[in-house]
Amino acid sequence: MDENVIDVRKLSKVYSSGFQALNQVDLQIKRGEIFALLGPNGAGKTTLISIICGLVNVGQGQVLVGGFDVVKQFRQARKQIGLVPQELSIDIFETVWRTLVFSRGVFGKPPNDDYLETILKSLSLWDKRHSKIQSLSGGMKRRVLIAKALAHEPEVLFLDEPTAGVDVELRRDMWLMVEKLRRTGVTIILTTHYIDEAEELADRIGIINRGEILLVDHKWDLMKKLGRKQLILQLQSPIGHLPDELSEFVLHIGAEGKTLTYDYDDNQPSNHVTEVLAAVHRSGIALSDVQTKQSTLEEIFVSLLEETR
Repeated sequence: MDENVIDVRKLSKVYSSGFQALNQVDLQIKRGEIFALLGPNGAGKTTLISIICGLVNVGQGQVLVGGFDVVKQFRQARKQIGLVPQELSIDIFETVWRTLVFSRGVFGKPPNDDYLETILKSLSLWDKRHSKIQSLSGGMKRRVLIAKALAHEPEVLFLDEPTAGVDVELRRDMWLMVEKLRRTGVTIILTTHYIDEAEELADRIGIINRGEILLVDHKWDLMKKLGRKQLILQLQSPIGHLPDELSEFVLHIGAEGKTLTYDYDDNQPSNHVTEVLAAVHRSGIALSDVQTKQSTLEEIFVSLLEETR
């Protein structure tokens, strides 16, 4: 079995207006992983997802889902995919149960009430199964979208901004569900504006901007390669300038002269942290506290986008 469940090759898309949404995109997503696709508004995230899901025509290039070409083998490819869109896309006058039964039938799956019951219980929807969707809260409607996407037992689940505008409790419940799904072998691809979610959940992260993939890497490798660290020294007494002992290092004096900050790259053979601390000691500066700070994924994301402007 192919390790990659999604295989995008040299994909480009130009709309009739002349706008190039995607430019020579190559992307491979592995079976069973949680993959986060990050990018600003208009970066190409929605176009890429829509092409993979068969909602937008391929321009140039090829897209395979579970080994099936999304153009030449559309039905087989689409059966592999469950999609949870940003917008509500269900019949609000139908019941929760009938919505799932109908969605399962659309994809040619035989009835399986036990499976649908399991989905509804995992999403805390079982008690609402006979309720019409219009009577549900916004959070419950979002849960129904997820249940509907899972009704036909897809191998790949796309979550497009799944927690935008939902409360903290629902966000937590949804991510617990994502982890459960991953343990059953479902591949999860999510887009999110909450970069802390990608940092916590994703195995690998892709960053897209202006229709091009800037990078794809494992989360920790990305933070290690592109992240930076800071040595933050809290001083017992404020200083107005750096003493001679510290002149060879690039140190920044903080507000009111009460902190010294040293930026360093943890990947370099020598980061000079020990030398900085020794020089501070020789200078006679008394410290009240020493801290280190690691770049967050959000800081790396922002810096990458600034480099491409």
